[in-house]
Amino acid sequence: MQNKFMLAALKCAQQAFDDGEVPIGAVVVADGKIISRGHNRRTKRQIATAHAEIEAIEKACKKLNSWRLPECELYVTLEPCPMCMGAMLNARIKKVYFGAYEAKGRSLTEQLAEANLVNHKIEVEGGIMKEECAGILSAFFSQMRERTKQ
Repeated sequence: MQNKFMLAALKCAQQAFDDGEVPIGAVVVADGKIISRGHNRRTKRQIATAHAEIEAIEKACKKLNSWRLPECELYVTLEPCPMCMGAMLNARIKKVYFGAYEAKGRSLTEQLAEANLVNHKIEVEGGIMKEECAGILSAFFSQMRERTKQ
């Protein structure tokens, strides 16, 4: 089941890639069904908060007509940044699954998940399809470096 949802997040990441954005994708799942999708749009929208997770969370909140998503899980292709972990905590997401690990160690995922900052903790599981999730990021940045050389 995890791979099915991470594949959906990877499709969202591919959409970002195709749009020239850093290829990160996310889906929110409730009752075993995808209820929202998101992908990175920072460059297109020129908004610092236009991350895949934020987009997916906002769409899920609208769909469920609630800012609380306690029965939802979020699948994202890259380990979440602190801002996105904060959004997940605030939305009361039950569990986050991520693919590739943040190579530069800037995420603080485990620490934030356990910090009980808003009287809520999130279960975290990383490394789901990590090679595929890391691969699309590597391909994007490799392509970007090639363009810069030319």
